[in-house]
Amino acid sequence: MKLAIIVNITRERALELARELVAWLEARSIDYVFDLQSAKAIGSGKWEEKADLNKHCDAFVSLGGDGTLLLASHFSRSKPVLGINVGDLGFLTEFNPDEMWTAVSHLVSGNYSIHTRSQLEASLESEEPMTALNDVIIEKGTASRRLPAFTIRLDDEILGSYRADGIVIATSTGSTAYSLSAGGPIIAPKSNVFVITPICPHMLTVRPIVISDDKIIKVSVDSQSGEFPLKMDGIQKKLLAPGEVVTVKKSPHHVNLVANEKRNYCEILRKKLLWSHEHPTGQ
Repeated sequence: MKLAIIVNITRERALELARELVAWLEARSIDYVFDLQSAKAIGSGKWEEKADLNKHCDAFVSLGGDGTLLLASHFSRSKPVLGINVGDLGFLTEFNPDEMWTAVSHLVSGNYSIHTRSQLEASLESEEPMTALNDVIIEKGTASRRLPAFTIRLDDEILGSYRADGIVIATSTGSTAYSLSAGGPIIAPKSNVFVITPICPHMLTVRPIVISDDKIIKVSVDSQSGEFPLKMDGIQKKLLAPGEVVTVKKSPHHVNLVANEKRNYCEILRKKLLWSHEHPTGQ
């Protein structure tokens, strides 16, 4: 067993945990490697480029928040990803730091279960497809004074064309990320759907729509000028030209998250979104 460790180097607690994890692994003769940025922050000489981690490692450990886990997922290529939450909300990172030792022990021994999560695949003509666990986002960017119009097609039929600050296409996993902030619905994991959520639409009648994940979505931006950022899980990948078509569909590749058997989805929602209400004594 060889572990790839990716750390949020901006959080001191994550760096502390990484050092503790290294000592724990070395005491048990378990092999590991960091990505270059994490290795420099830790002071470790054991590193590989992120793109090569999947070739030589059996599983990934993410030390940080959901953003760090998303980064790890981009390179895991279906290998198990164990997320230790050193962030704030932590919808994806299911284990807290106190649970790390048990979680890593189970990972190394193979005694763990997996949450398999669907991904999105976005592609432009004649270019390699890009994948995202949470969402594909197209923003208004440097459009002229007038808001650009986003034209959306489902299986080559026009769904609509509306002016907005942008559009989010999210998986069920990503429904609690940017899509939720933009007014989209919460979708339970493993639901076979995507949600298309407009960002600050010009008209009140424009609303999020939930569609089957077997649909092929095509989006273009109607504007006379400008460049429009295309982001995958919040990371800008391209600047789109007016009229350029982005094709979004379900990716054939999944992300396998190591599950925390002590937690369930309803508990996560209650805790992270403050849905629980404890009655005062006697009521």
